[in-house]
Amino acid sequence: MPEGHTLHRLAGALDHAFAGRPAVVTSPQGRFADGAALLTGHAVEAAEAFGKHLFVRFADAPVLNVHLGLIGSFDVLPYAGGPPPPVGAVRVRMVGEQTYADLRGPTLVQLVGPEQVEETIARLGPDPLRVGTPGNDPERSLARLARTSRPVAECLMDQSIIAGVGNVYRAEVLFRHRIDPFVPGNKLKPKSWLAMWEDLVALLPYGVAFGQIITLDEQLAEARELLDGRDPAAYDPSWGGVMPGERGDVVRGGDASPFEREYYVYKRDGLPCRVCGSRVRTRVLAGRNLFWCGRCQRRH
Repeated sequence: MPEGHTLHRLAGALDHAFAGRPAVVTSPQGRFADGAALLTGHAVEAAEAFGKHLFVRFADAPVLNVHLGLIGSFDVLPYAGGPPPPVGAVRVRMVGEQTYADLRGPTLVQLVGPEQVEETIARLGPDPLRVGTPGNDPERSLARLARTSRPVAECLMDQSIIAGVGNVYRAEVLFRHRIDPFVPGNKLKPKSWLAMWEDLVALLPYGVAFGQIITLDEQLAEARELLDGRDPAAYDPSWGGVMPGERGDVVRGGDASPFEREYYVYKRDGLPCRVCGSRVRTRVLAGRNLFWCGRCQRRH
């Protein structure tokens, strides 16, 4: 499932491509035809993300609310001489002067009013990528955490406690802070939760800027060099996407990733821990495979 950095990066790409101009909105697949008819021709005011929800606001029209779910994608691509024919089951297509965006396979796509947007946001926990937004306070997530005995690794996936964190970030941030993933939420030390929050506040902007999750310290150091003094939290699509590199694969939207997909524990089950050498373990928790090091991760 795309994690919060993907949605924030996507919101930036949509905003950069469409904001301030009318868009032609259609539903090639046909399943969103009525909604598309209410949006087409209206100017796009802004696109923004909160956790894993994407909101695209149109002038004098409802708000487009998208949740990509496990398999959804929303590709924003340039064209010349007209957009290409849709490929596959395109639920929503937005076409601007030089860019088109195709939405496929979302869990949720609907039109909502401003009140419903606020209600959706109110149900979510604070988002590490929205620091400074009114009400986006980590103390609120700490209060919700204190009311549950579920394992902290499960709580990190609960969007009502903290918004935008998915399976990769949960495994990696727990390892980075040596936290036992099975300690109950109400037994976790507040300073441990707040330390993970601050780490996520620092990590997720690199995910936005580079289009991939980066958690290894050596890769983060290289990422800072590639940014050449620019703040990843201020990422703008006018930077030209991720920095050029010959390593890695291709990520959503066609950007070449400059880093190998390497992590401390995620998908390293059975391999030696990068710190202590003991075997990385795995177990299904909250419907997804959790990865952790039993020797390193003992803190509460």
